[in-house]
Amino acid sequence: MSHEELVHKSFFDFSQARYPICIYHCDGKNYIAKTEFGPEDMIINDGSDLATLLERHRRLLPLAIMSRQLRPKK
Repeated sequence: MSHEELVHKSFFDFSQARYPICIYHCDGKNYIAKTEFGPEDMIINDGSDLATLLERHRRLLPLAIMSRQLRPKK
């Protein structure tokens, strides 16, 4: 089981909503960025450099958000 330590938290404003970005350092090696949209819905990215990962995660979030807005509601 891996150990995750929260090392960064910020927010991304898009489409009149605010989304949290949490970045964890895992086992002293890689970083994982997570944004939760709901209890069972999140986007996750990983990388070896915190700054590069944060930039990539912020670039991908609009696409992830828009794709969720286009999904039919259950």
